[in-house]
Amino acid sequence: MSTQPSALPARSLFHFAFHVTDLDEARRFYGGVLGCTEGRSTETWVDFDFFSHQISLHLGEPFKTTRTGKVGEHLVPMPHFGLVMRLPEWQALAARLQAAGVDFVLPPQCRFEGQPGEQWTMFFFDPFGNPIEVKGFATLDAMFAS
Repeated sequence: MSTQPSALPARSLFHFAFHVTDLDEARRFYGGVLGCTEGRSTETWVDFDFFSHQISLHLGEPFKTTRTGKVGEHLVPMPHFGLVMRLPEWQALAARLQAAGVDFVLPPQCRFEGQPGEQWTMFFFDPFGNPIEVKGFATLDAMFAS
């Protein structure tokens, strides 16, 4: 019996519940624009498969954000949530968002080029002001490079 760890250890998935003010608009954005599959719902909330993670959108007042997160030369919205993707999937999502006319806080771009942790990133808001960051890496091993 081997005691060697597997090359790709199983990872946990996240669940994030947050407020939106209109479930139909949430369905148009998360389902239509982002392409997420809708899950269970009631009159007051809806779940989505957010790129293999679960988000639950509940009717209510979205959380307050401010542009106080200093990353390189940019101040990004805090708090925010998002994804880390392999670069080809990130590029496809960036093209999809651009085609849908999404207004970007930080348009798709490369950050930390040539440095450990080189990444592509984009920031945008959902229709309710919830900030989302999506990062793309050539290899996911670079995600924690220092």
